[in-house]
Amino acid sequence: MTPLRALLVVLATATISACAGLGYTYGPTDAWIGVTRSEVESRMGLASIQKPTSMGTRLTYARGPYGRHTYIIDFDAHDRLVQWQQVLTEQQFQKILPGMTAGAVEDLIGPSLEKTTLGRQRGEVWSYRFETPFCIWFQVEIDISGVVRSAGHGIPPECARDDDWFGMR
Repeated sequence: MTPLRALLVVLATATISACAGLGYTYGPTDAWIGVTRSEVESRMGLASIQKPTSMGTRLTYARGPYGRHTYIIDFDAHDRLVQWQQVLTEQQFQKILPGMTAGAVEDLIGPSLEKTTLGRQRGEVWSYRFETPFCIWFQVEIDISGVVRSAGHGIPPECARDDDWFGMR
């Protein structure tokens, strides 16, 4: 093994060990109920969104743009975790209706990390990947005033079919 390769192996091992030692994780578990907000942040990093709630604080962790989960974690007034939910689900998507505000969408399913601007100043399309056996994503069309125009499933770019295999069109 060359000295450079050996050094790279040592650095990679040290980095992995350091992350494991700090307990970094992708998402919460029910065993976390009651832990402090600082413990959650040390395990998951900084939240995508932080908002005050009537009972305490809500942290939203969007694991995109290619992640398929968004976690909403609620803390009480003493900064103890009281509940969490993975919100990129069909059940949550069904709650998104025309006329809702963009802020209400973020409250339900978190921020989209993949936004496309529509032409002629018609607004944006927010896309959300989620766990599904199909090659689809959930999309929300937000008009220029920040109101939902439509919502439904679409085909992500990596799944778009090209039926013109032989250039015959």
